[in-house]
Amino acid sequence: MSSAKPKPLAGDNLPLFTPNQRVELQGFSRQARPDGSSSTLAELLRRVEEAQVGDQTPSTPSSHVLQVTSLASSSISAPTAYPFVLSFKNLTYSVNVPGKLGLSSLLGREKSADGVGLPGRASTKVLLNDISAEAREGEIMAVLGASGSGKSTLIDALADRISKESLGGAITLNGEVLESRLLKVISAYVMQDDLLFPMLTVEETLMFSAEFRLPRSLSKSRKMARVQALIDQLGLRNAAGTVIGDEGHRGVSGGERRRVSIGIDIIHDPIILFLDEPTSGLDSTSAFMVVKVLQRIAQSGSIVVMSIHQPSYRIMTLLDRLIFLSHGNPVFNGTPANLPEFFTDFGHPIPENENRTEFALDLIRELEETPGGTKSMVEFNKSWVEKRQSSILQSRDVTWTGPKPSLKDAISASVSRGKLVSGGSGGDSSQVASVPTFANPFWMEMLVISKRTLTNSRRMPELFGIRFGAVMVTGIILATIFRHLDNSPKGVQERLGFFAFAMSTTFYTCAEAIPVFLQERYIFMRETAYNAYRRSSYVLAHSIISVPSLVILSLAFAAITFWPVGLAGGFSGFMFFFYAMVASFWAGSSFVTFLSGVVSHVMLGFTIVVAILAYFLLFSGFFISRDRIPPYWIWFHYLSLVKYPYEAVLQNEFDHPAKCFVHGVQMFDNTPLAAVPEALKLRLLTNMGDTLGMNLTGSTCVTTGVDILQSQGITDISKWNCLWITIAWGFFFRILFYFTLLLGSKNKRK
Repeated sequence: MSSAKPKPLAGDNLPLFTPNQRVELQGFSRQARPDGSSSTLAELLRRVEEAQVGDQTPSTPSSHVLQVTSLASSSISAPTAYPFVLSFKNLTYSVNVPGKLGLSSLLGREKSADGVGLPGRASTKVLLNDISAEAREGEIMAVLGASGSGKSTLIDALADRISKESLGGAITLNGEVLESRLLKVISAYVMQDDLLFPMLTVEETLMFSAEFRLPRSLSKSRKMARVQALIDQLGLRNAAGTVIGDEGHRGVSGGERRRVSIGIDIIHDPIILFLDEPTSGLDSTSAFMVVKVLQRIAQSGSIVVMSIHQPSYRIMTLLDRLIFLSHGNPVFNGTPANLPEFFTDFGHPIPENENRTEFALDLIRELEETPGGTKSMVEFNKSWVEKRQSSILQSRDVTWTGPKPSLKDAISASVSRGKLVSGGSGGDSSQVASVPTFANPFWMEMLVISKRTLTNSRRMPELFGIRFGAVMVTGIILATIFRHLDNSPKGVQERLGFFAFAMSTTFYTCAEAIPVFLQERYIFMRETAYNAYRRSSYVLAHSIISVPSLVILSLAFAAITFWPVGLAGGFSGFMFFFYAMVASFWAGSSFVTFLSGVVSHVMLGFTIVVAILAYFLLFSGFFISRDRIPPYWIWFHYLSLVKYPYEAVLQNEFDHPAKCFVHGVQMFDNTPLAAVPEALKLRLLTNMGDTLGMNLTGSTCVTTGVDILQSQGITDISKWNCLWITIAWGFFFRILFYFTLLLGSKNKRK
């Protein structure tokens, strides 16, 4: 089987950052680094930016393509200083699988060795079993195996996505234990699914990632130059202005989407890059281009560890180290060139014209179906690795001429050369000795999140338009049904019904916030898992940018209903009614946002929201007054979000001692005496007045607004306090939402 490299694809003129090549910018002299080491990706991108800034010739077209010159006979390809080696030894991980409570176990027929019945006994499933290997800077390590072999589990273990208490073994970088906090800063993890905002373009997606991951000390132009160079490196120049797309919007292809997913995680040039099946679902050409991009990333000074299901021959030529797994056990650990020798020694030589990986995976599958499984292959791999260990150590191309530096010094040296892109000049290692947890300050993260959210909202105006239309239609219906209410007893009841429906409508229209976060949930988890921004920044930014839309909805509803219905208070009454609507929308939006952080399914979220809001309305005081609620349910009355804005607008309407709502004979309107003649009603009033010692006439005020409030049990909290309590509920649920994200987005296996 020939080991020649495949021919390049047509049109594939992307630069390859190989050790025996160097980057040359048009119009610049070729210069090697003083220490003779290879350039990092950050340095290459920085040179592009400097070339763009320094080129003052109008006739020269702007180009972001890095020109590569092969140096076959050059001696510049010296090993990189302080090379990183990610080592893992004896990794073991198992989970408890609950036993099934079957009929036989219930009848006591399932017995243990000592004859004791074990109904529903849990069993232990081993997902990783004694796996040891190492991944080096400048190389791609690929984890192969059939579905369920443990590929993704191994990647998760290395990327610190498995709880330390559950994972056995040791993971070190340059011989030192790798702490979780440090790993988050120096690494990136590309998930199997492409989690991207569909309405952002490729360039915008990468630019927002640069705003998050690159420090504030880098200017806007330098960040843009970095993005443009990365677009060229990823082969996305023709798709830079195309939206990502989804099921309802046409966008980039699957291969381009996958490269964008990789790009957003390498914008800051991480030292370690983990990928979970980056070629899954792609055709052979797209898969090859993705792995070729990963090869460039590795050769620019990073460690690349990826899982892959069944690579083609061309992809195999790009891989440096392989680990084959079978049910969590390592059955091969070596280089692609070692495969023929390994299987020959194992007694199953690879046929000359056979694809090596296909043969290996087919043989592993056949052994898994035998009674002994792959146990013999696992044992042979251990002995084979031990025999070759000394030769592997001797064949390393990196040797130390001095004392081995500490991990902190190695990272500092790497950062000073441009890795983990910093805003410094790159020469002062004291400034980079301590890598910050987050690249940007709190307020900067809020600005970028707000800008991205507004961009998405602007591209999908129908979302706000539908909500605005629902509020407008509801307001028009209420304004026409309750048009010009009078100050009669019937008018009082109609006012109470209007306020109850208006307040409940504001909460129900907030239910649209449920799918908003659910669609962003996994994007949020991916970005915060590796410290792109703080969770508090996300919560505050989304809270602030939601306020303008809530103000618009409140103003529209208040303007449509207040004067046509004939509510009291004039302009000051209108302004308070408007404030109450804003507070209601704010509290409802915050409550629904909190629930979206708790539930994980849209339909489940809608069901819970509708049910809880119905309970809030039931206990608000409209259907049954506070004084009539049983003592064992009174606590729910005070927890009802509808109670406080409802009582606030009622007080705004009826808290006028001089305003009368029932005059004289109107007291009989809601009684059987309403049908008697007017003269008889006046005689009844006169007789009642004589009995009570009062002068009751047809114009005597019987019931004022204060009396109505007392009959509704609204006497304990003022209208302004009701308003502030409603606003406070909104802040309370936003805080709960933050803690939900803090505790529920760890993204780690137990």
